[in-house]
Amino acid sequence: MCGIAGFISAKAGEEELERAVAQMCAAMQHRGPDDEGQFVGQGAALGMRRLAIFDPAHGKQPMASADGRYWLVLNGAIVNHPELRSELARLGHVFRSECDTEVLLAAYVQWGAACLPRLRGMFAFAVWDTRAQVLFAARDALGIKPLYYTRRPGGGLLFASELRALVASGQVSRELDPAALGEYLAWSTVPAPRTIYNGCAALLPGHRLSCDRLGRVRTEPWWQFPELDPRDAQRGSGKDLVDTAAHETFRRHLRSRLEEVARLYARSDVPLGAFLSGGLDSSACVALLRHTGAQQLKTFSIVFDEAGYSEENSAKVTAEALGTEHHELRLTGARVAADLPRILGCFDQPGGDGVNTYYASLAAKEGGVTVAVSGLGGDELFGGYPSFKDVPKLARWLPRWRMLPVRLRQLIVARLRGRADMRSRLLGDWLGTGRDIHELAAMRRRSFAETQRLALLAPEARRHAERLGPLHPLIDSLPLELGSADDFQIISAWELRSYMSDILLRDSDSFSMAHSLELRVPLIDSGLVEWLWAQPTALKYDPRVTKWGLAEATRDLLPRAILERKKQGFSLPFPLWMRGPLRPFLEECFSLKTLGECPWLTASVARAMWEHFINGNDSRAWSRLWSLAMLIAFCQRRVAGGLQ
Repeated sequence: MCGIAGFISAKAGEEELERAVAQMCAAMQHRGPDDEGQFVGQGAALGMRRLAIFDPAHGKQPMASADGRYWLVLNGAIVNHPELRSELARLGHVFRSECDTEVLLAAYVQWGAACLPRLRGMFAFAVWDTRAQVLFAARDALGIKPLYYTRRPGGGLLFASELRALVASGQVSRELDPAALGEYLAWSTVPAPRTIYNGCAALLPGHRLSCDRLGRVRTEPWWQFPELDPRDAQRGSGKDLVDTAAHETFRRHLRSRLEEVARLYARSDVPLGAFLSGGLDSSACVALLRHTGAQQLKTFSIVFDEAGYSEENSAKVTAEALGTEHHELRLTGARVAADLPRILGCFDQPGGDGVNTYYASLAAKEGGVTVAVSGLGGDELFGGYPSFKDVPKLARWLPRWRMLPVRLRQLIVARLRGRADMRSRLLGDWLGTGRDIHELAAMRRRSFAETQRLALLAPEARRHAERLGPLHPLIDSLPLELGSADDFQIISAWELRSYMSDILLRDSDSFSMAHSLELRVPLIDSGLVEWLWAQPTALKYDPRVTKWGLAEATRDLLPRAILERKKQGFSLPFPLWMRGPLRPFLEECFSLKTLGECPWLTASVARAMWEHFINGNDSRAWSRLWSLAMLIAFCQRRVAGGLQ
């Protein structure tokens, strides 16, 4: 893992290029404490901070090709680099190290942009072609590693692994984007490609970018969900097929591919560990790591004293059964309150999630590992979220709903949106806006209901929100990409591309790298995702059994108690802590003084929401209030100049 940065400009002098990139790299020292490097020349500068994982003694970046034409910086891990090295060696390439960076550079020299589908792992990288005077950059298929960029007025482009690095360059305005503020309230994150800063963009997952010396930028997808033949769809439930040859073949092939990714993602020249929450996804990953040969594996769990939240017992059972060296970090609301300044300092842009990843990463780093494996992705690929049941039911009911008289529908929607509870308001949004399964799947991840979101926004930000509408920014492109996908695949794609990419993966990167920890997510390996995508839904999903396909493929490796336990989403006891140790922080966030520093919010509405929460007993409202508090705190730190 690394932090990478670059500045391309025909007009800036070498001193300006070098200074800007040096400042960006300095802002990302936490991403790469082991080494640093810089290249400057011919209208371009590249820089990096390195966290050495493969061949720590070598692999210095930026790295140049043998002829000096190409210079590369890489953030990530190419886990199939030994196989690629062998193939490239047969083609005449000579290697001086065992690191993945040198393999990636040779792959780009050999195949150009066509190297991308050959790469397994997680990456964001950039290559400067000194002869053609063109920058090429790309981000991995599912968006595990980030890449942000901005065009410089008058021509030129800056890029970095973090937004704070772009700001630190001295070349970027710290002005907030009013449209992004409205989108944040809708989704508890700013969906890519927009960012919280005006003029700064996030390269989308599975996209590549090119920029010439004059700053002309072009982006396009290099990876999309595979096209499907609708005739291959097989209906019915997994349980109905449990005794068939088709199901056994699927289970065997899935197991083989899961073992493959476990081997690939266990590759490391530094200590390896794993997050272990006690749920199926993390337990399956740990079991596969142990089954495929990972020795002396350390596992890490976050536990709480509050009943109903901690998965302490399940994690212990799994760790004991699999023979791992298990570590627990017991977390209290008082500790979170004390750590909030450091936690807030990790936010590249505001987010309503991620505190759990902050502490899991801290536990892993303090436990002596530099690489940790996470089970993220299992819910999205194997149907673990309620959306996989709820959305198809509502979609099937939509035609009957549309048959009702327009005025009756409008009356029902108005009444739902006028109720005090958020669930009714969101249902009103679904019925009032959703026209098909794509729109319903997208809106499943809404944070604030539309009426409440618009009421929260001050006039300028509200105008942007009304112009953009209530639907997700991907609504115009993702349905076209999915083509003949069935209901399960549609929901899976929306979960992968929105909630997972813009919240879970963004937080995983920010909070793991804050502790100089490389976090790997083998369940969303592109090769595994592509194969699984083409399999009939009936073989990998049964609505009666949580994550049926994954459970069946790993059944012989896991304790029975884990396979039979009811799904419990991992969450911190925030509903309790927000009324206890976190209350002083929140009272300050929602004070009229602090809200006065957020001119894009209607202070009276925000304050009323907080008072309604603190005086009520709706345990579901906490996530929206916390998300709003994170936005307010981010704005407050920006005003105080604490974001660089």
